[in-house]
Amino acid sequence: MSREVVFRFDGAPYPGRDGQTIAAALIDHGILSWRRTRVDDQPRGILCGIGVCFDCLITVNGEPNVRACMTGVEDGDDLRSQEGTGYAQ
Repeated sequence: MSREVVFRFDGAPYPGRDGQTIAAALIDHGILSWRRTRVDDQPRGILCGIGVCFDCLITVNGEPNVRACMTGVEDGDDLRSQEGTGYAQ
């Protein structure tokens, strides 16, 4: 059994499991969108799930444009939704 981790998404704490992708951890909590397109403000989350489409971009610990489907959630991660392809903070 994997150990529990705690991450924050847009300021709120959530539990996750060591070894989960960020996308899986967010989906476990009913969060299906964590990015909005810059032009049309359309919600985006996971689409392909294999790192090809880049729809799942999220800001992790201040670094934008991290693929949530390819990156594991870690204890203490600060995850932030982002607009478009994001900006460094």
